[in-house]
Amino acid sequence: MTTDAESMGSMLSTGLEADRLLLGRTSTAERLADILRARITEGYFEPGSRLSEEAIGGALGVSRNTLREAFRLLTHEKLLVHELNRGVFVRRLSVEDVIDLYKVRKLVECAVLREIDSPPGDKLRAVEAAVADGEDAKKRQAWRELGTANIHFHQALITLAGSPRVDELVRGLLAELRLVFHVMADPQPFHEPYLERNREILDRLRTGDGAAAERLLAAYLDDAENQLVTAYRTGM
Repeated sequence: MTTDAESMGSMLSTGLEADRLLLGRTSTAERLADILRARITEGYFEPGSRLSEEAIGGALGVSRNTLREAFRLLTHEKLLVHELNRGVFVRRLSVEDVIDLYKVRKLVECAVLREIDSPPGDKLRAVEAAVADGEDAKKRQAWRELGTANIHFHQALITLAGSPRVDELVRGLLAELRLVFHVMADPQPFHEPYLERNREILDRLRTGDGAAAERLLAAYLDDAENQLVTAYRTGM
């Protein structure tokens, strides 16, 4: 009979080992937390899944102490939870969490676009790349990847503010958002329509019409929130 640790080890051996090179010889708990946060954002870990110290530490070649410190950092960010005598688990969010996440997103993301009053030019490259990645994922019918591209689109919008602090704040929020996406049993009908809306926002930004882009984004976030809240209330 396969144990949880063995199953986790098999999965991670082909996944996280590729991230090992990112740590280098000067690995730190913060850098390890960055890697695990990125994996959560990509949908690699599902809500409620137990994170095995042995499997992850072995895949990444880090000490148990370093790994525990990274877990502590991500627990502080509300991405993980520690359960006494059971271990560390990816957090399951509540409908109240969803509502609060979208409240913050509307305040921050809309404010960023509101300030744009001239074409951002090369600053839009990351936004354009995220839209292109989404279109590629759609062609391949890789719906989880389309969800990741959508998250990257919003991360790229935030960079237009030119504030590392805002970037860091929203990076954590969007990692939490990926945990929310898992509530959608079929990701295609949820993620696919937003790709076209991403293009529309990008088109407005290219002309420097931040006000129009903000209006599109506000409606977009309202719709996404309503869909997710409904899914939580009917399926949980």
